[in-house]
Amino acid sequence: MINQLFSRLVRHIDAFLMGCLILTLMLGLFVLYSASGQNMGRIGAQLSNIGVAIMVMWIAANIPPQHLERIALPLYILGLLLLLGVALFGEITNGARRWLDLGVARIQPSELMKIAVPMMLAWYFAKREATLRLTDYAIAAVMLAIPAAFILKQPDLGTTLLILGSGVFVIYLAGFSWKLILAIAAGAAALAPVFWTLLHDYQRRRIEILFDPHQDPLGSGYHTIQASIAIGSGGLAGKGWLNGTQSQLDFIPERTTDFIIAVFGEEFGLLGNLLLLLLFTLIIGRGLVIAAQAQNTFCRLLAGSITLTFFTYAFVNIGMVSGILPVVGVPLPLISYGGTSLVTLLLGFGILMSIHTHKKLVGT
Repeated sequence: MINQLFSRLVRHIDAFLMGCLILTLMLGLFVLYSASGQNMGRIGAQLSNIGVAIMVMWIAANIPPQHLERIALPLYILGLLLLLGVALFGEITNGARRWLDLGVARIQPSELMKIAVPMMLAWYFAKREATLRLTDYAIAAVMLAIPAAFILKQPDLGTTLLILGSGVFVIYLAGFSWKLILAIAAGAAALAPVFWTLLHDYQRRRIEILFDPHQDPLGSGYHTIQASIAIGSGGLAGKGWLNGTQSQLDFIPERTTDFIIAVFGEEFGLLGNLLLLLLFTLIIGRGLVIAAQAQNTFCRLLAGSITLTFFTYAFVNIGMVSGILPVVGVPLPLISYGGTSLVTLLLGFGILMSIHTHKKLVGT
């Protein structure tokens, strides 16, 4: 009886993917304990976040992909309406208008769009699979640009980049020529001076600091300099858990969120970083396998986008901490403290599991 109940509960959970996720989340708790100054309250809060996120993942895993396809358009429209609500009535916190108070809850609609945008584009291309034309890609680009523009206006450059990435992945996987992508990229590069004038002052400053953080070592360049010192001082095997001087002496800013990998690198060294990268690689690899084996175009495009967006999360965070990308405020997936991004990530992995396990059920 108990075995049957357990089997029913986990029948839509992909064992390999779930195992990799659990190992990565556990690793995140270890480094968070150190990064937070051994704050058990912070650990308890993160455990609650993990519990909620896993429940959301389980629910998503049990929703058949055909149901997800049906709600793609309504979810996208709802997301746009919420973004419009943020623009008109959103709460301003630290100079950014990103939150919407609905009375019963305070939400950040941009997080919803991380899933709604790739779902919408996957639905759109699946409907036009047999008659795809260049105009279809142009329409998809507009669908992507509208929410991205709303979110960039908040301003939230990090989330904008992630949503743009998720949409571009769908467009590419739908068959858009890489030669045209290179041509568009070249055109965008030529328009860089125009884009530069549209950036906020703090965004321009982040790009300037990317090339020379030492021009403002106690201001805008402080994050990058301290993170580089921490990672470099970790050496091959690290200084040991709880023994990182840069983190324990409070030199690393945002060390429980955006810059947590600097704490990890200092305490566990190059070998620890390689272990973390291995776990990320296994997760990404499993996601790509699920995408390749998907039963239809909608599932293939959505699974591919979710997986490659996770890669973008990790790449952007590690790149900004190591100084090869500007600081844009993207947390390290599954490791950084926080609830909203974690729920969004595991929601995506739940959809991956649904795509895989329901395909197997249909096949049998």
